[in-house]
Amino acid sequence: MINKVKAFIIENNLIDKGDKVLVGLSGGPDSVCLLHILYKLKGDLEIELGAAHINHMLRGNEAIEDEEYSKRLCESLNVEFFSTRVNIHKISKEKGISEEMAGREERYSFFEKIKLEEGYNKIAIAHNLNDHAETVILNLMRGSGMEGLCGIRVKREGGIIRPILCLSRDEIENYCRINDLKPRIDKTNLENIYSRNKIRHDILPYMKKNFNGDIIETINRMSKLIQIDNDYLSKEVDIYYSKYCEKRSDSLIISKEAFSLDLALLTRLIRKSLFNFSEKYNNIEMKHIYEVIGLSKNTTNKRIYLPNNIICENIYGDIYLKDKIKVLSKRDGEEEKEVIINKKDLNNISIEYNEYIVEFKIINNLKNNIEFSNNVLIKYFDYDNIKEELKIRQRRNGDKMIPLGMKNSKKLKDIFINLKIPAEERNKIPLVIFDEEIAWIVGYRVSESFKVTNKTSRILKITFRGKEKRDA
Repeated sequence: MINKVKAFIIENNLIDKGDKVLVGLSGGPDSVCLLHILYKLKGDLEIELGAAHINHMLRGNEAIEDEEYSKRLCESLNVEFFSTRVNIHKISKEKGISEEMAGREERYSFFEKIKLEEGYNKIAIAHNLNDHAETVILNLMRGSGMEGLCGIRVKREGGIIRPILCLSRDEIENYCRINDLKPRIDKTNLENIYSRNKIRHDILPYMKKNFNGDIIETINRMSKLIQIDNDYLSKEVDIYYSKYCEKRSDSLIISKEAFSLDLALLTRLIRKSLFNFSEKYNNIEMKHIYEVIGLSKNTTNKRIYLPNNIICENIYGDIYLKDKIKVLSKRDGEEEKEVIINKKDLNNISIEYNEYIVEFKIINNLKNNIEFSNNVLIKYFDYDNIKEELKIRQRRNGDKMIPLGMKNSKKLKDIFINLKIPAEERNKIPLVIFDEEIAWIVGYRVSESFKVTNKTSRILKITFRGKEKRDA
């Protein structure tokens, strides 16, 4: 077993002489086996070892006992031990993500923190062959592409390595028994309440019994073949990415020429662009990538909203990726003073626009229960007449609107003249725009198109707080 892992490490160039390796230690069989084998190989590999444990505070006393066991094991091996306690349940609620995802994020964040503070250059994670097979099947059922069918990589950026990915779970448990390590057992791993556990306890044993007794190794061989093809395509995509994509301080641009690529390359190029812009892979699905492709065939100035706070916009055929949070919070001094908000995001939010704080609230039209304000910086609109988005910007040449009580549109220039607004003040007045139609000259006039009537079911209340305008 030890020699098998050593050969695997050398074959995949996972560890170099002089490395400081931090082991992610949960106290379970996999991580205990990993730490113990690396301890046995420490002299041969000429490395230093440390271990990091994170208590997720999800299993009460059992979690505390896991932490104590991990600490004692490290003391017995004279391995430096680091630990922390994190309330994963609270974090998952705050971030609106699963406890599993929150736990993963916190683990890797803690490992990276210790790595940087203590001078480690590798982080060893205890994934095994069974984990790899489970991941492939899980990704298959999610409809993953080739990347997902590659399964768990032996190593990845940031010095993450998986030295026992060559061992099966049976081999690991046998190693722990032979060496009397008595690892901790997380009972939740035995419950079929998670998809992975169902694959582990039901699907893989069924496949092994009825179809292929060597199913774990078979899946591993398949994923290695897929990795070869996928790595080749990734290298090709890197070439086209450098040719067709440009990352700027506030955006990432995919040139329109990129959309003539073969679909296999184009979808990967878009996925790479989305990751390079947001630095997140999670939440991005193939449907989102196809939405970007569809946007490239659309007219200019169209946009879509993607996960991870990405706004994707077609500007004369080129696709611009922008940060939604930054777009919603543009500050003074920028040449283009424009805020864009999707209709579905308008309830109970506030943003900054120049010297204003702008507040949005959606309320049900209960008629007599609503007290409409006479403040010229507070206006009410028919929310259901908005189709897609709201903008706040300054005036532009050719702007028109249909003032309240009128049937035909008028040029903003003429409206400003009639209101006797000085020319030097006109560019400072915010315009609220619904779906490219001006709904409000803030402080002055509202549009006929979005007025509240007795048929209005939902009202959008917009409040500008800041320098008061005179009543028109």
